[in-house]
Amino acid sequence: MTTRRFIPHRSLIRLSSGLGLFLLILLLALAAFPSLFAPFDATERVALPLREPNDENILGTNDIGQDLFSELIAGTRASLFTGLIVAFISILIGTVIGLVSGYLGGWADSLLMRLTDLILVLPFLPLVILIAVYLGPSQRNVILVLAVFFWAAPARLIRSQVLSMKSEPYIEAARALGANPIRIMAHHLWSGVRPLVLVQVVLVASASILAESSLSFLGLGDPSAKSWGSMLYFARASGAFLGDAWKWWVLPTGLMITLTVLSLGLIGYGLEQRISKSIS
Repeated sequence: MTTRRFIPHRSLIRLSSGLGLFLLILLLALAAFPSLFAPFDATERVALPLREPNDENILGTNDIGQDLFSELIAGTRASLFTGLIVAFISILIGTVIGLVSGYLGGWADSLLMRLTDLILVLPFLPLVILIAVYLGPSQRNVILVLAVFFWAAPARLIRSQVLSMKSEPYIEAARALGANPIRIMAHHLWSGVRPLVLVQVVLVASASILAESSLSFLGLGDPSAKSWGSMLYFARASGAFLGDAWKWWVLPTGLMITLTVLSLGLIGYGLEQRISKSIS
């Protein structure tokens, strides 16, 4: 008995990608122009602490009287910034390692892949927490720690793509004409792995936002930065999970994280389907 593989319809792919792109554009607008959407300065005390939602403060206030809706809008910038910066650094490292390892082969491939395997088999969360505690709580340290761990998976995927491309006739022709390895990797091979790199940027950014929120929730992020993770940290520290405050403090923050990850996931899904269709 044979099973048929489910292939999503092209319109479904476009719809999911369009929805993800719309959500991401909306989030980027919140991050770029928070003052247009937030009614108050997120750092100012505007009402009594732990005030329930009302006409003036639609999500109420936190434990020091800051408007939670304004804080939620302000947190978009820090969370998206962290995710995108981690994705850029990780993919840059992973792309270089994947290209060099896949094309050169030999001892360079063995050395770089053993390093990649080491990063992949290390227990992620315990080591990230340990390193973050050692370096101290700050947004820069969170970015550094996450980038150290997130480059390995893209590097292995890009290497696999390069291995399938290096014996192509146009690569052989470029090599025969005397093109040096750097030119071949930067021009010919890069054009082939670029779609895969774009997908990995989206996926790593999504994973980075989740990881940053988790670290900040544990108190390992920058406590002075307005991010979604720090909002969850202060909600836990203030006992919001034990009372009714979680409804307007914790739940909207979790929904923002979910929407961001969902938007990036939908975009990544659409890109992956387009790549698979172009290959097939």
